[in-house]
Amino acid sequence: MSTITVTTWSLEQTSPDDLVPAAAPEGDLRIVRAEVPSPEFSRFLYTAVGGDIRWTDRLSLSYAQWREQLDRSGTETWVAYDKGTPAGYVELQAQDEGSVEIVYFGLVPAFRGRRIGGHLLSYATARAWDLAERWPELPATKRVWLHTCSEDGEHAMANYQRRGFRLFDTKVEEEPAVEAPGPWPGA
Repeated sequence: MSTITVTTWSLEQTSPDDLVPAAAPEGDLRIVRAEVPSPEFSRFLYTAVGGDIRWTDRLSLSYAQWREQLDRSGTETWVAYDKGTPAGYVELQAQDEGSVEIVYFGLVPAFRGRRIGGHLLSYATARAWDLAERWPELPATKRVWLHTCSEDGEHAMANYQRRGFRLFDTKVEEEPAVEAPGPWPGA
């Protein structure tokens, strides 16, 4: 099997004051929390957003494993809708000692390049900082972090940095070369 070289960057914010929000795009864009955990909906979002950029880590999960991921205390899915159509999403996951990871973030290919990503990331990061307000059993957020890689969208790293995330780790690894798993190219 052939391999590709993938660079993974980890970025963080350590204070809510680090967030530099993007302006909301014009039009009918709403960001709504999916309050009922749904493996079907989450898998749809995951494949719709990640299908052309080789998101594969969750494709082999069973329904029960998806449910387990989504039912964890402090896990939230926020969905951006453009005129009622899902345009992208963010999955937040509380971790130990007040850390919140932005586990997944991205836009469906048809909605990229329309200034939705900066606004969605800004909104989601603010929701990561106030996560304990919705989950009183969790400690207050002290750190919000994420990772991106050289396989992600070409504007991902710049968007994270413009929103105030700072680089704290870089890894370069060889990974198996896989085809984009979407149902068709770009999906």
